[in-house]
Amino acid sequence: MTMDKIGIFFGTETGTTRLIAKKIHKKLGDEIAAKPLNVTRIEPAEMLQYDALILGTPSYGNEQIPGLAAGCLEPNWQEFLVKLDKNTDFSGKRIALFGLGAQERYSERFCSSLMRLYEVFKGYGAEIIADDWPTEGYTFQQSAAVKDGRFVGLVIDERTQGMYTNDRIDTWVAKVKPLLLEKVAA
Repeated sequence: MTMDKIGIFFGTETGTTRLIAKKIHKKLGDEIAAKPLNVTRIEPAEMLQYDALILGTPSYGNEQIPGLAAGCLEPNWQEFLVKLDKNTDFSGKRIALFGLGAQERYSERFCSSLMRLYEVFKGYGAEIIADDWPTEGYTFQQSAAVKDGRFVGLVIDERTQGMYTNDRIDTWVAKVKPLLLEKVAA
C-alpha cells in the first residue's frame, strides 16, 4: 500500500534540518504532506510506503553522509542507510532533496552531504527531481552538491542567509509540489 501523501524525512544534528522540514510541511499542508519524520526513528519500510518523497540532510564531515562516523553526536542518515540492503528498490519513487550547510564556515565543502544523499537514492533507482537549484546568491569555494553548475536540491544556509530561507522554500516548493503530486495521484 502506498501513502496518498508526500513523505517528508530528514536527518538532523542540531535540529535545524528538522525546522526546515517542518517549514516545508507547513507550506505543502497536512492534506498533501505527511508529518516530517526523523530517519533515526523509522525503518526503511515506512519510507518505502510513499511514491513521492522529500528528503533533507544537514552537511557534516568532509563530503560524508551525516552520522556517528562523520562526527555527529547522535545517529543520522548514515545509521538509517545501513538498514537498506542491496535489494531495496526505490524505482518508481520520485524524490526532491534539500540540504543545509554553512557557506562561510565550510566554504570548501559547502552542503556537500547533499550529493551523497543524491547518489545513494539514485543508486537505489529513485527519480530525483528539482536537481537544478541555482548556485547564484551563495558564496562558497567548492561543493560536491553542484552538478552541471547547479545544486542537486534546495540549499539552505540558516547560519548566514537565514533571511532568504522562507523565499527559497517558497520558490522550491512551487517547483516540486506539482511534480510530487503527479506521483501521489498516480
